[in-house]
Order: sequence, then C-alpha cells, then structure tokens
Amino acid sequence: MEQQPIIYSFGPFRMDRDQGILASGTSEISLTPKAFETLLLLVERAGTIIAKEELISRLWPDSFVDENNLAQNISLVRKAIAAVDPENNYVQTVSRRGYRFVAPVIRLTSEPQAPLLSTHSHAVPDVSLDHSPDRQGMPLTRYARSGDVNIAYQIVGDGPVDIVFVMGWVSHLEMFWAEPSFASFLRRLASFSRLILLDKRGTGLSDSVPLSQLPTLEQRMDDLRAVMQAAGSRRAILIGVSEGGTMSCLFAGTYPEHTAGVVIIGGYARRLWAEDYPWGPTAEQRESFIATLEREWGGPVGINERAPSLANDPEFRRWWSTYLRMGASPGAAAALTRMNADIDIRQVLPSIRVPTLVIHRTDDQCLRIEEGRYIAERIPGAQFIELPGNDHLPFVGDQDSILDEIERFVTGLGTAPDASRMLATLLFFRIEGDRVIPGIERFDYQTSIEVSWFQGKKVSRIGEGLLAYFDGPARAIRCARGILDAADKAGISLAGALHTGECEILEGGIGGVAVAAAEKITQLAKPGEILVSNTVRDLVAGSGLEFTPRDLASLGDLGSWPLFTVQRDL
Repeated sequence: MEQQPIIYSFGPFRMDRDQGILASGTSEISLTPKAFETLLLLVERAGTIIAKEELISRLWPDSFVDENNLAQNISLVRKAIAAVDPENNYVQTVSRRGYRFVAPVIRLTSEPQAPLLSTHSHAVPDVSLDHSPDRQGMPLTRYARSGDVNIAYQIVGDGPVDIVFVMGWVSHLEMFWAEPSFASFLRRLASFSRLILLDKRGTGLSDSVPLSQLPTLEQRMDDLRAVMQAAGSRRAILIGVSEGGTMSCLFAGTYPEHTAGVVIIGGYARRLWAEDYPWGPTAEQRESFIATLEREWGGPVGINERAPSLANDPEFRRWWSTYLRMGASPGAAAALTRMNADIDIRQVLPSIRVPTLVIHRTDDQCLRIEEGRYIAERIPGAQFIELPGNDHLPFVGDQDSILDEIERFVTGLGTAPDASRMLATLLFFRIEGDRVIPGIERFDYQTSIEVSWFQGKKVSRIGEGLLAYFDGPARAIRCARGILDAADKAGISLAGALHTGECEILEGGIGGVAVAAAEKITQLAKPGEILVSNTVRDLVAGSGLEFTPRDLASLGDLGSWPLFTVQRDL
C-alpha cells in the first residue's frame, strides 16, 4: 500500500514533510532546507520546549556549530511566517531553555482535495539563505552579527574551497555587481570557489557607526570571523585588495587555523612615508588628499590613481562616483583614510606562516610596486607576481592575468598550514615588593575574570608574574588597564607590559622570542605603568588609545626598541 503524505496544518499554513514545502493557500513560502528542518522539528513537537542543544544536535549531527547558526534559522522561520501572518507568534523563545512551537497543529494523513501549490505562486518575500543570484544576477545579501553590529555579506558559487574577498577603503556589495568588469571578476573567482563577500562595519550595507567608532584592524578581523561563522566556513583563502590585504595579513598571522592561504593584490605594509619605507605619501600629502576627498565626494574621487585606464570612460566614472557615495559618507571616508594612514604591520609580516601570494602591477598609480615587493620579501615563503599595467583596482585592465595567478595558487594549495605558531599580544605584569600580599588569591581571581572578559587566555598567576595572551592588541591594552585599576583599589603595586609577536603554542602555555621580549619590556616598566612595544602601538590605529613615547630602550640581545606608555586617563 502506497504511503500517504504527511501534511501538518497550523494557522493559514500547510507543511508537507516529505516534499519539504511550506505553503499558505496556493503560494509556496521560500525556506532553506535547514530552516525547513528547524520548523519541522518544532511543529512535530508543538507545545513542547526543545532545548537548543537538542535542536543543534538534530540539525547538525555531524558538525560542530554554535548557537548563532540555530538562531539564524529560527529567525528565518519567524520572518517567513510573519510575512504571511504578522499578528501571531508561532515560535516562542523560552529563556535559557530553548524554543517552543505554540500554535495548534493538525496532522493530515490524507491527500488534500486541492494541490498544495499551484503552478504560479503569488509573490512571497524571500527570507531564505539561498545564495543563488536573483533575476538580475545579484546574489542575496545577508547579515552576520558581530558584537552589536550587523555585517552584510554575500555568498556566490559552491566550489570546493572558500574564498573571502576583502575590498579596501570603502565598499558596497550590491554596487559590485553594477559594474560589468567587477561582476565578471567576481564570477570568475566563484567559478572555482565558494566566494564570500562582505562590507566592513561603517561602510556599504553593513551597520553605520559613529565616526569615532570606525573599525580598527582588530574589529575588522572580528567582523570577518563573524561572517565566516555565519557562512559556515571553518577555513578560507583570504583575498585582500589594498587595505584589505593589510587586514588579511594580520588575520592570517593571528588565526592560522582559519586561514588556508592569503592573496594580496596591490597591498601595503605601511601607509605613510618613513625613512625606512620611502614609498608612501607624506602626512602632508595624505591630508591634502583628504581635503580633496571631503570637498569633491560625490564625484569620481581618486579614479586617476585607482583606474587610470578607465578614468575618462563616462560610464565607469558614473559607476565609481555612485559606488563611493553608496559605500560611505564623506565624513566616514575621510575618517577611514586618516585611520588607515596610521596602519603599520611591518613587524608582523614574518609571523605569517600560511601560503601567501602577492600580486602587484608594475606601474600601479596608487601603491608602488616596491610596496608589494616589501611584503613578499618579509613573509616566509611568499610568492611574488609582478604583472604589467598601471591600474590599482584588480578588475580594471587585464583582470585575466590576475585571476589566472589566483586560480593557479588556489588549486595548488596542499595540506593545512602549521597552526602551532600564531601572532598574539602578550601581557605581562610584575608585582612590586613583597609577593605575599593579603587578598592576593582574590585579586588573582579578579585578573582571571578580566582576562576572560577581554577574550584572552591566562597562562600564569599574578603572584608568579601574570602572563596572558590575546588575539587583539586593543583588547589586551584595555584588559591591562582594567587590571591596573583593580590593583590600585586593592593596594597592590603592579607594572605591566605588552608586545605583539609570533608565539609558539606549547602544551599548557606559549613560548618564543615574543614572550622573551614582553618579559624584558616588563622589567623596564615603572610601578603603575603599562609599557608597550611600537608593534602594539602601530596595530591599534583608530582605537582611541593614546600613548606617550619613552626613550629608546635596550632589550639586550634583542636590540634597542622604541617603547610607549599607555595613557590610563581616557
């Protein structure tokens, strides 16, 4: 006897379990397979609280995922239902316990008289996570939660490897696809990968933020991790253009376990001129550009340096002008440019241990070829490809040569890189005077809470000379200030120091030259002071943290280093 289909009815909805269809009347409601499974589990146990852990184990039996994935699918279900019946709440959140489907459910085991769906569905808002393009070829834009900010992202293609494409300066996901050359560039990348695109916070379709809170490199890494998590990507190849290459380098050094490789196109290690980096603009030249930017925003600002081969093309000029306007306000663009001027990652380049490809055009009018060579020479094992041309934007000019090199690199990657080394910010504290202090155990517990709050890992106790490490220097500094403030209240005299460098991940701790450097800096810190290396200071551009220079200090066999005191009264 042929088994009859099982159909559930609730409110104005009918749900065909076997066909995977949710419908209202004769209209199908679009849901991803995973969102449909989520709703089905809730419907089949209507009135019962289902724990989050059980839902996750049922929905992803062979994968490790966090609650964010479940929350996204619950959100999709709610949006789909609310698009048809906004007056009623069907899925209830039970605080700290799970979810419960609260509407009455009727199970139908006989074939309905009318078909569940007609051949022409009425228009229903698409709230699925289907990443296929719409009728205009535009991928669907989705959002990942990073702290309290929503980060816009898109996914294109379904290739065997994940690529995250990180555009520099400002961006706007949907404007990418409005320029044929850019769209062609992205589709080629998606032909051999699953391509993930994003707008950094404060730009494009991501949440706007106050100009004083534009994203630091550390926050951009957090946002990238949030997008990768939302997209279900454990490891990806990062492709960074210009400033996007700088962030990609820092991400690869900090999270080698999540980085399969890095491609830097038209990148730089430092944005401003220095005696030992003579290719960047001077501070005066940068301020002159910012003044022009603020005065002429709305027009094709910077087009002559970024796309000289198309600078006189009317259509491209119109697109570039619109792209910039949609990407950021003039104030945000100016603030980002000032922030980027302070970026300097030269000291961390040797810490990048993943496969790296650096591509630079010979006559790039925005960033000189020497800047690409500088990066490639300092990243161990990096490949450097110099290509003819004077355009900075990779999709302008001969894009096929760039794409050929990227495809060769991506398809030639082997096993996972060694993740026993990582870039980390080390925090040391030493106690002044007698280490036998009343209440030291309680204070040590406070330091553990503080380190955990700022996403760090504690290696040793405060009485032994506290050592902790962090994946971001700004977080480490703020943690250090919190511990020092608590020490002042407890009557404990501490001196602290921070340094960012490559560390060896050991059983139960960390080691390496960076640890030795941080320990040496600690010995130079005065009671009540937080002393940091110039590497730490260079990586926190835009964080609002302020520093006072100290004299050049000798660190023994490590040479003489410029050190800075963290201002604590901010």
